[in-house]
Amino acid sequence: MRTGVQWRDLPERFGPWKTVYERHRLWSADGTWERLLQQVQAAADVAGEIDWDISVDSTIVRAHQHAAGARTEPPSAPASKGAEAAEHQGDTPWQSLLARLVEVVQEVRAWAARGAGSPANST
Repeated sequence: MRTGVQWRDLPERFGPWKTVYERHRLWSADGTWERLLQQVQAAADVAGEIDWDISVDSTIVRAHQHAAGARTEPPSAPASKGAEAAEHQGDTPWQSLLARLVEVVQEVRAWAARGAGSPANST
């Protein structure tokens, strides 16, 4: 389906193309494909065959149209952050954001270093 191949070009071993199309359409609508994927993923996860790596591509991130005119004052410190919030309280919003980003990158690097010794898994 993702390659743009016409249903009529489906190999004969799968049966009549109209039957395959109708079954695919119905299974997509009623969530059958989603349930099958979840079961296969769960079984592969239990067997240790899935490496749950995360990839973030920032090139697709866009600000909402109402995001213009950001605050010029730093936001008030949330009560749940405790000492971490107090550490960056005097910073400008950009300094605070940059400091948090550095912390997250350090956490991810530490996490990746721990996983570097584990055997490679394909996803």
